[in-house]
Amino acid sequence: MFGNMQQMMQKAQEMQRKMATLQQSLGDLEVDGHAGGGLVKISMTCKGHVKQLRIDPTLVNPADVALLEDIVKAAMNDARAKADAKMAEETEKAMGQMGLPSGLLGQGLPF
Repeated sequence: MFGNMQQMMQKAQEMQRKMATLQQSLGDLEVDGHAGGGLVKISMTCKGHVKQLRIDPTLVNPADVALLEDIVKAAMNDARAKADAKMAEETEKAMGQMGLPSGLLGQGLPF
C-alpha cells in the first residue's frame, strides 16, 4: 500500500512539472486578433502579452478617435478569446498525454 501511495505522489509531481512546462510554453505561443474587417490586427501571447499592434492608416482620423478606440478594443478582445481557446486546447492535449480524462480542466485540480 505504501508503494502505491509513493507511486501516486510521483505521478502527481510529474503532472505538476508537465503543467508548469505547459504554462511556460503558452507564454511563447502567439495568436492574432482582428477587427474592423482586418484594419486593426493584434498579435499577443496566450498569456496576454501584446507583441504587435497594426492599424491601417485609413483608420487614423483625428475627428473620430472613438471609432479607432472601439476597433482596437475589439481586436484585443478577439485575440484574448483566441488565446483562451488555444490555452484550453493545449491544456486538454497535455492532460490527455498524461492519461487524464478530457473535461477535467475546470475541476479544481490541485496543481
